[in-house]
Amino acid sequence: MKSKREHDEVSINGEGDRKRRRRSPSPSPSPPPPSAVNGSLSSSLLPLASYDDDEDDENGGEVEAKGLEENRNDHFESDDEEEEEAHGGARGGGRRRDVEVRRDCPYLDTVNRQVLDFDFEKFCSVSLSNLNVYACLVCGKYYQGRGLNSHAYTHSLEAGHHVYINLRTERVYCLPDGYEINDPSLDDIRHVLNPRFTMDQVLQLDINKQWSRALDGSNYLPGMVGLNNIKETDFVNVIIQSLMRVTPLRNFFLIPDNYKDCKSPLVQRFGELTRKVWHARNFKGQVSPHEFLQAVMKSSKKRFRIGAQSDPVEFMSWLLNTLHADLKSASNNRNIIHKCFQGELEVIKEKIHSRAVLEKNENGDEQVKMAGTEDGTTQDDVMLEKYRMSFLMLGLDLPPPPLFKDALEKNIIPQVPLFNILKKFDGISVTEVVRPRIARMRYRVTRLPQYMILHMRRFTKNNFFVEKNPTLVNFPVKNLELKDYIPLEPRKGETLRSKYDLIANIVHDGKPGEGVYRVFVQRKSEELWYEMQDLHVRETLPQMVALSETYMQIYEQQQ
Repeated sequence: MKSKREHDEVSINGEGDRKRRRRSPSPSPSPPPPSAVNGSLSSSLLPLASYDDDEDDENGGEVEAKGLEENRNDHFESDDEEEEEAHGGARGGGRRRDVEVRRDCPYLDTVNRQVLDFDFEKFCSVSLSNLNVYACLVCGKYYQGRGLNSHAYTHSLEAGHHVYINLRTERVYCLPDGYEINDPSLDDIRHVLNPRFTMDQVLQLDINKQWSRALDGSNYLPGMVGLNNIKETDFVNVIIQSLMRVTPLRNFFLIPDNYKDCKSPLVQRFGELTRKVWHARNFKGQVSPHEFLQAVMKSSKKRFRIGAQSDPVEFMSWLLNTLHADLKSASNNRNIIHKCFQGELEVIKEKIHSRAVLEKNENGDEQVKMAGTEDGTTQDDVMLEKYRMSFLMLGLDLPPPPLFKDALEKNIIPQVPLFNILKKFDGISVTEVVRPRIARMRYRVTRLPQYMILHMRRFTKNNFFVEKNPTLVNFPVKNLELKDYIPLEPRKGETLRSKYDLIANIVHDGKPGEGVYRVFVQRKSEELWYEMQDLHVRETLPQMVALSETYMQIYEQQQ
């Protein structure tokens, strides 16, 4: 009986022109002499297979040559073949593609971690394909495949860059030799490519006070990293930074197993972004949300896109509802969005219908006239409609700004306590609406959410322009007690929790349509406040949080 090594040699030498000979493990790209193939290789190395991609027919037999299609498959490996390698063999009884695994690669010292950036879309820089993409660990560029005529193989010969990592399987290869590199020194790159968290690490995030160090020597706090502004995307950055403070939502997305059955690109990209923001072993102290923004553009059908400023309130509403719908469609049906943010309102709607009658005028023509009473007032019918509805955020109406200026010819900027505008939801105050028809509304909060999102209606639109209300809102940073201003009834068997602490405060600066957004967020481990505006992160005092034109807030319920 022949040994496995002899059998491999006979197989290679017996297939003639259909398969090329195995390459030497030498770093030189030149082909090995025939003696190397016939048994002069060192016995310490496993035999190398060819770069040809062995595809199996329906019966698991030999593959027949089929012109250009076979040539294409020979040089660009498919994702299925990568999975076969990862599992040590082919599916369905196919042949196994043996790849030598080595630890003593002479090119490991050429890996340059300074140029590695895995925040951008995983597309080949030449073919623009997202299938079977490798990152060159020497220059940081992305290339497709590692077959003979693949872009990564060509780049290894032209540029002399030999170490590549598969962006999906995280396996590292040396090209053009083709062997796999198994070295623990590359684990830090794998962690940056795909950050991982254990449940114990997740539970320690709000306790850990340790800073991390980037490759450039700068220090950063995990979870408090800056986000790149990719051309007027500050409205997305402030929402991301705010949602990163919602502990149950953050913990849910830090563990990919919670949403592994969800096929939504938006859910997957948001999870990846969450893990990168909280990762303590990043190579740099900032994160680019490029892949997440691409998923947002596609999922929203370009309603929110790079290069166009949008409203963070609209984006927050769309994002939470879309994430919930995508997660609900998955088999696990984890309702994390509603668990964090959903509350309940009781709505009483008074519809006013005026009575109209037909009367004849002096000329004998019929005309519509409102029915009136003896005192001359119009007689209306009032219809009451009472129902309950869920909410994810509450919109608060600001008092109109003054029309006059003071003695110094400066605008008078009014101030209003948060409690005054919260009375809109006490069940007594009346809010008049004109669309879709004139009605009087009364709202009462019947169930408080664990995390309450408030937004101030600062912008009003008319037929000509958008106007901004500069009214300042005075609000407490800690211990916001709602039961003193909103009548709340505890549910059966539940303790009424109506006290909240602020964890995020989004601010708009500048003119409507031209300004920028920034956010104040709290770091729980030290109870410190930080002001974040894109890449700029700096510590601030709690007193400074309330001295700005707040636009949106997230309060956390005290337990």
